[in-house]
Amino acid sequence: MTNAAVPSQGQRIARGGKAIYGAPLGILMLEARFPRILGDMGNGGTWPFPVLYRVVGGASPDKVVLKGAAGLLPDFIAAAQDIVRLGAEAITTNCGFLSLFQRELAAAVGVPVATSSLMQVPWVQATLPPGQRVGVVTVSAGSLTPAHLEKVGVPLDTPVTGTEGGREFFRVLIKAEKDDMDVDLARQDVVDAALDLVARHPEVGAIVLECTNMPPYAAAVQAATGRPVYDIYSMITWFHAGLRPRVF
Repeated sequence: MTNAAVPSQGQRIARGGKAIYGAPLGILMLEARFPRILGDMGNGGTWPFPVLYRVVGGASPDKVVLKGAAGLLPDFIAAAQDIVRLGAEAITTNCGFLSLFQRELAAAVGVPVATSSLMQVPWVQATLPPGQRVGVVTVSAGSLTPAHLEKVGVPLDTPVTGTEGGREFFRVLIKAEKDDMDVDLARQDVVDAALDLVARHPEVGAIVLECTNMPPYAAAVQAATGRPVYDIYSMITWFHAGLRPRVF
């Protein structure tokens, strides 16, 4: 009896063409020096998967939030294109106010782009019972214009409240009055803004946190308001799940 020929094992080919592998999500960062505590988008330990960071020079929180990111689009496009060349398969940003650049960035880089936590508002609205609405807590309600909302499909009459009147969060993150931050005071500022939102708009049935520095306080907001809370962490973990689906 002769033995049948054993087919040779197929050759495995490792595909090249990028500089960095295993981190499909690229995050475009503002240029700032305040502390990135665990839960903040800019703290690498926040994410349950590797990410690629790129700081966009000159893109301070003041310029992006208070001055409408005027003149910064070319810098964000260049940074996004560069991080895609390095290996990113999708792009996000660490400021919800960059919703202004959603369409332009998506057109420029040729990969999926999710610029802002505000993109969740229509999704969350679809989950709510009749008569309830999504409300937004932002770092600066006075700077969140109809253009920021329209660019990512958020209804222009969405209830919004901000942290400008607080004691710590806005002063440190946007005004850059100091490098250090009192975390307890910052948490209280965000919670107080959320409580103001639901007091003025009792029809708010869920809250979206615009600011990417607010996830550390999401649980406190949920506990204080009794509403579901969504933030950049909830959005980006969903976004990443499409890049690397779970294998069952």
